[in-house]
Amino acid sequence: MTLTALYDIALQDNIPVFSFDMETCESISILQSGNCYIAIEPFKIKSVSDEKVKLAHELGHCETGAFYNIHAVCDIREKHENRADKWAIKKLIPKNELKEACKCCRNRWELSEYFGVTEDFMQKALDYYRGI
Repeated sequence: MTLTALYDIALQDNIPVFSFDMETCESISILQSGNCYIAIEPFKIKSVSDEKVKLAHELGHCETGAFYNIHAVCDIREKHENRADKWAIKKLIPKNELKEACKCCRNRWELSEYFGVTEDFMQKALDYYRGI
């Protein structure tokens, strides 16, 4: 999936994506009054692959409703982050496409190039698919 295709998903699902100067984070999604919003800090984006991964993760929060409540003692942030990552992995690196890519790619770096994602995200995807 391309970066443009991810922005198309946001557009189709009425999820505004803003470029926003943020001191403490690179990207964020919020749910306010039933509407989801995404902000990405443009000066902290390292590459197209990095932007693609960040946008997919934030869309994962919006598409799955994976938002945590900082005021709820029993709410576990990691659970929501994992749900957003799982959505992003399935969108950017579908299992059947990964199997095909493994026929020609020999390592994580080649796989990340093939899918246009960061190496860290590729490792996250490999770990996820290894665990299921």
